[in-house]
Amino acid sequence: MAISRLSVLVAALACCCLVRLAQCGGGGQNYTSMFSFGDSLTDTGNLLVSSPLSFNIVGHFPYGMTYFHRPTGRCSDGRLVVDFLAQAFGLPLLQPYLSRGKDVRQGVNFAVGGATAMDPPFFEGIGASDKLWTNLSLSVQLDWFEKLKPSLCSSPKNCKKYFSRSLFLVGEIGGNDYNYAFFKGKTLDDAKSYVPTVSSAIIDATERLIKGGAMHLVVPGNLPMGCSSAYLTLHPGRSRGDYDAVGCLKTYNDFAQRHNAMVQQKLQVLRLKYPEARIMYADYYGAAMAFAKNPKQFGFKEGPLKTCCGGGGPYNFNPKASCGVRGSSVCADPSAYANWDGVHLTEAAYHAIADSILHGPYTSPRLL
Repeated sequence: MAISRLSVLVAALACCCLVRLAQCGGGGQNYTSMFSFGDSLTDTGNLLVSSPLSFNIVGHFPYGMTYFHRPTGRCSDGRLVVDFLAQAFGLPLLQPYLSRGKDVRQGVNFAVGGATAMDPPFFEGIGASDKLWTNLSLSVQLDWFEKLKPSLCSSPKNCKKYFSRSLFLVGEIGGNDYNYAFFKGKTLDDAKSYVPTVSSAIIDATERLIKGGAMHLVVPGNLPMGCSSAYLTLHPGRSRGDYDAVGCLKTYNDFAQRHNAMVQQKLQVLRLKYPEARIMYADYYGAAMAFAKNPKQFGFKEGPLKTCCGGGGPYNFNPKASCGVRGSSVCADPSAYANWDGVHLTEAAYHAIADSILHGPYTSPRLL
């Protein structure tokens, strides 16, 4: 009888962990709200609201075709990592801050497509300001958060209590800082000199949130840009030795890893400074390379490099006929592709990354 009761108890606890992942994992934390910052990999509609005429491509099909069956401003065929995280914790999909939704107590998304970790003066200094999609940088997003706080909590003490059950996703951000530099013709050596500054901006933003009461923060690293069909098309290698076994450009992936390594080093310093905060690094690079190396294992029958939506070429990426523009076409089954439009991923790829950081070895310390 005792053994039977014990078995029932074990089964009940296992059920708890499956049904309420957030409560059984992450130190028993059940997140009641979520706040997100970043760029187009996280944006759920802010860019479209802020610049409806300049960036209306994401406001039309085939964007949004898979899950929502309508365009939402997301740069994908469906959901993003932030959407899968929200659903995993039983939270509603985060509304974009600029949509001016009334119910914000369960979270808001401040991310903006094209956003950068650095402010516009940085790009003026390197001669790349004309490449900026938006001036709504990470610091602007943090200012929005400060403006929103009074509607969430009335005092530092109340904010600390409220945010003790909130999850903050600080990124992905920083990739565009380098994209704009490369698009302007800057060399890899030039870009390497920017890494300390860009990574510091991400860490400063994380620290600012901690000082404002955030206790649980996820800071993602950059994706392997050398596997992007945009880079593979616009910056092709000169010889076979420039590519790895997957077909990705070695130098650009090495660069992404350089950025990620510096972010992790700086996060460790931040952990020592704020031991009461739970600061987690999400290895988007490692999670993405897992399906880049074994695409069929994740259901990507068409491989990791060719885009689902594009205008032709070796990787189905054509800057003159990008996804949603006349001359481009969309694949019948986006779930067979990891790459959506040459820069962004498909819902299936974002789902794989979300699963990896929730349940796999790609979050340090573990999220669950």
